[in-house]
Amino acid sequence: MNQAVPKSLPAPLAPGQWVSGYRIVQKIGAGGFGIVYRAVSPTGQEVALKEYLPAALATRAHGEAPVLVEKSKRSLYRIGFRSFLDEGRALAQIVHPNVVSVLNFFQENDTVYLVMDYLQGSSLQQFIVTSASLNHVKVFRESTIRSLFDEVLRGLRVVHQHQMLHLDIKPGNILVTDDDRAVLIDFGAARDVLRTGGKFLQPMFTPGFSAPEMYKRGKPVGPWTDIYAIGACIFSCMQGCPPPDASKSDCRATLEVLVSELRGKYSSSLIELVLACMQADPQSRPHSVLAVQKILSSPPPNPADGVRPAAKLSSEAH
Repeated sequence: MNQAVPKSLPAPLAPGQWVSGYRIVQKIGAGGFGIVYRAVSPTGQEVALKEYLPAALATRAHGEAPVLVEKSKRSLYRIGFRSFLDEGRALAQIVHPNVVSVLNFFQENDTVYLVMDYLQGSSLQQFIVTSASLNHVKVFRESTIRSLFDEVLRGLRVVHQHQMLHLDIKPGNILVTDDDRAVLIDFGAARDVLRTGGKFLQPMFTPGFSAPEMYKRGKPVGPWTDIYAIGACIFSCMQGCPPPDASKSDCRATLEVLVSELRGKYSSSLIELVLACMQADPQSRPHSVLAVQKILSSPPPNPADGVRPAAKLSSEAH
């Protein structure tokens, strides 16, 4: 996909600025679709404030608050705006320890804000990078992987039950909190709506974690798309790197070669689960999150690792 890059990113809100009673403390994250701030609520609670601000469609001058959108881009901007707002409404209905909590959502500055729990911890991606650098035989123990993804799948199952999709599951969007919870963050609903609009100018996909159907116009996405990403994340926890990009013609052959290196380190059942989740044909993948959970929760006949609890992820990465 030929995609232009905006000349400059919109300026974030400055520390000390107020938005509907929330005081901005600092920017803590940013991407092509928005900015996340640490903020303080009107009641004094520390929260994360996610602002819809697609860099290819909108601008903001330094020191200003209102978002500016050119007339030619306003229609596409409003599509994402409504989707982002719908995402907030839907996520606010979900109360689950493995899904980021949306506490409030509102419109201001001609954009939308989601108020979420401010969670402290590290992304699974950070743990993978640290653990892989230690050159152990395994990046993570199998018991760790099974227990960690049991939590992730519990959250994802509830998301799917609410007729939502995540559409951007990857190790960077799985937060392992300081109290050892795995939490799904950064949902991609608005991003997918903008992608189907046909003109979006930022990269849409995370190579290795995006299912083949996400690269093809007109192909339906669904729970099967998130299931592909779960398999890719499990692979990363075993191999210490992302799987091959689904848009490449040799993806499956490369994946099978890489997976063959894991045999003897991890059980056949875990390896076969990864291969099943990452089938190019959605019909060949497990049909639901529950189906993946059942496979993951069945202990291998001859577990290759000890039965230490998975929650101590930090102990493996140090």
